[in-house]
Amino acid sequence: MPSATALRLEIERALEHRFPAALTPAPRTIREVAATGVAAVDELLQGGLPVGAISELTGPESSGRTSLALAFLARRTAEGRVGAWVDAGDAFDPESAAASGVALRQVLWVRCRDREQSAKWKTKPWTRLDQALRATDLLLQAGGFAVLVLDLGTTAHEHGNRIPAATWFRFRQAADRARCSLVVLGQAAYAQSSAAVVLECARRQARTAGGTVLLGFEYTVQRQRERLAPVEIGTRKPPVSTWAASAAWEAEKRA
Repeated sequence: MPSATALRLEIERALEHRFPAALTPAPRTIREVAATGVAAVDELLQGGLPVGAISELTGPESSGRTSLALAFLARRTAEGRVGAWVDAGDAFDPESAAASGVALRQVLWVRCRDREQSAKWKTKPWTRLDQALRATDLLLQAGGFAVLVLDLGTTAHEHGNRIPAATWFRFRQAADRARCSLVVLGQAAYAQSSAAVVLECARRQARTAGGTVLLGFEYTVQRQRERLAPVEIGTRKPPVSTWAASAAWEAEKRA
């Protein structure tokens, strides 16, 4: 009997005119990443956050997730690229962003607010979460953004978990087409398998001088999931990295 290899070649020759290379897998390419501007995090991710994919930065308030997102946005706008910040909680602070090095002229800020129901409306107004998801969908479809931050940091955990998996899959496909880095901030991971990278952030300690002057904070970042990452033999716990943010980056109470 013919070997499996010979049989495969025979089938490919029979189908090559109708379906070129029907049984030949697509070549594997090097993953494109963009540096976050935080050396410790870039080393942890072997280059930075992926381009054309979803990255989730999770953790409670003051965990460093917003500071890390601002550092990434600052790095991309410094390269002359355009970014967007979809603010589901209307908590974005432009002054903190500017102090982090973000070029505000190159950032579109989408503010989601509660609206009182009008008498002429027969349908219920959209919630802030609905507004944020719709805005993210429109911006990804429009294209032209190198980075898009979807800030769900103030969204309750139970509400974030109700976002359909189909929505995240659509975002993943749109981000890939637009070559946009979609960064999702939340109390937990919501995108499930659609996320290429999931980082769990936590505050470690405050840095002071003389016990009275606040210099900044130290944070830890733990890699929970990273698709296409090299397999680390013998390592059970996800890699952890520590980085520091200056006090200028902490002008807002929520990080």
